[in-house]
Amino acid sequence: MTLSDAYREAYDCKNMSGAAIRNEASKLAANHDIAVMVERLRAENERAVSASLVNDREKVLQRLRQWMDDAEPTDTNKLKAAQLLGQTVGMFKDVVETNSGDRASTEVAAEIERRLATLQAAAEPKPKPDSLH
Repeated sequence: MTLSDAYREAYDCKNMSGAAIRNEASKLAANHDIAVMVERLRAENERAVSASLVNDREKVLQRLRQWMDDAEPTDTNKLKAAQLLGQTVGMFKDVVETNSGDRASTEVAAEIERRLATLQAAAEPKPKPDSLH
């Protein structure tokens, strides 16, 4: 929500222009007491959202554990529940290895020249065999 939106929600703005609303909203936001209150409300909202996410995560994990424990051994839900639980604790992360070994510029240049020579040799036309007379 923008400052102007908050101002419109709090005050009757039927006869005000957009510029006037923005101006008044900016004045209020600059007020120390209001700025402190806005920051406190934002912090409370963030805490509430975080608590809700933790609660939802715990519900999902509880259900997955239940499915993993209660499903038949051949049930695909049991396998999927185990997989999802493993992912939540980071057991199944894709690992990408990168080679960050530094090489000397002469070594890189030699490698490029070698590859270019290989490409040029492959691109050159092959001589046709002489026909027998």
